Amino acid sequence: MALNWFKYSSPQTFYPLAGRLIPVFAVLAAVLGAVGLYIGFFVAPTDFQQGEAYRIIFIHVPAAWMSMFIYLVMAGWAAFGLILNTRLSSMMATALAPTGALMTFLALWTGSLWGKPMWGTWWAWDARMTSELILLFLYIGFMALQASIDDPRRADKAGAILALVGAVNVPIIYFSVKWWNTLHQGSSISFGRSPSMASTMLLGMLVMALAYWMYCIAAALMRVRSIILERERNAQWVRDLKGAPA
Repeated sequence: MALNWFKYSSPQTFYPLAGRLIPVFAVLAAVLGAVGLYIGFFVAPTDFQQGEAYRIIFIHVPAAWMSMFIYLVMAGWAAFGLILNTRLSSMMATALAPTGALMTFLALWTGSLWGKPMWGTWWAWDARMTSELILLFLYIGFMALQASIDDPRRADKAGAILALVGAVNVPIIYFSVKWWNTLHQGSSISFGRSPSMASTMLLGMLVMALAYWMYCIAAALMRVRSIILERERNAQWVRDLKGAPA
């Protein structure tokens, strides 16, 4: 039987669904994270050029991927909320922003730890690093803009415009190593060529990417449930939840 996704397009019906999905994604994140870290730090071979220091890529690269992916998803939800005036879409965009900011900060932080032994400096105003830093500012700006406007509807519209304008930065991050002469190495994985790493390294990176993905979904679902309760607090169905198990 086909699943009617439109049934879950309202906060009232999505709230209990999110509650059921959170433990699933949380457990998957924990299991995949443990497996990915084990492969990356204990199974994958030592890199012949970078030595043991390269192992930070198992944290850095998936975080960088997720920082860009979450922003595009956030901008997509914001666009749906802006165009279709759907409450849940705007709530999802709001829920994704803190996790996206966390992934961006993690990518920048681990990138600095990687850059010190590789380039001899914690930070360089490299095109990719700078555009990734701008992405962090966009996440922070999105959250700050929404927090500065009391009316949730107006806050959602203002945030959506900022998110859509800022989306142009994502392809700049991705293609920066091709467009400019930068310190940052090229993409670790490309659809146009074979991976330039051992299969064990690639496996560990992909498992960690899946772990990050599961974590981000669980975190966003937890946050959107809180947003739903806050924004729908005057609705009868929310008042009925008081004293009832989540």
